[in-house]
Amino acid sequence: MSYTPRLKKKYDEEVRSKLQEQFGYKSPMEVPRLLKIAINQGVGKGTQDRKLVENAVKEMTLVAGQQAVTTKAKKSVSNFKLRDGMAIGAKVTLRREKMYDFLDRLISTALPRVRDFRGINDKSFDGRGNYTMGVSEQIIFPEISLDDVANITGYDITFVTSAKTDAEALALLRELGLPFKNQNNNQ
Repeated sequence: MSYTPRLKKKYDEEVRSKLQEQFGYKSPMEVPRLLKIAINQGVGKGTQDRKLVENAVKEMTLVAGQQAVTTKAKKSVSNFKLRDGMAIGAKVTLRREKMYDFLDRLISTALPRVRDFRGINDKSFDGRGNYTMGVSEQIIFPEISLDDVANITGYDITFVTSAKTDAEALALLRELGLPFKNQNNNQ
């Protein structure tokens, strides 16, 4: 018996047919799907203290369920005391089951823990069907113990979809359960 994540099953059974009906796709293979989720964290004080970058990698590994890697500076900037090749952050790219597991935990556990949460903004699409959101504190994830956090930084989470337009990607992410702000309340 193989394991299938809850949101993957929901996509296969409900979301795909809804989107095919809504946008009039001729083939089920045309229906947009989630390809990957990229999580990125910059550690600004990482230039002074390497331990902060190591802690960021450990925390991101716990949150993602997959080993995170350090990101390194591509250019030297003297004003920031930054040299080429210096570790300045952490990143991880999730695909398949781990991607759906992370998305499920983000929707059901982490986002409700955000203070004064009223939904995520639907204006952060890039024009090609990809959506990026920011999380201001990594401590909203239950995997991270508040006592172990040295400094609070945020995550940039990018959802890469196969959608050709932003409207298709918005419909896909909304059907998967991302809590976007209600459009009627924005006006």
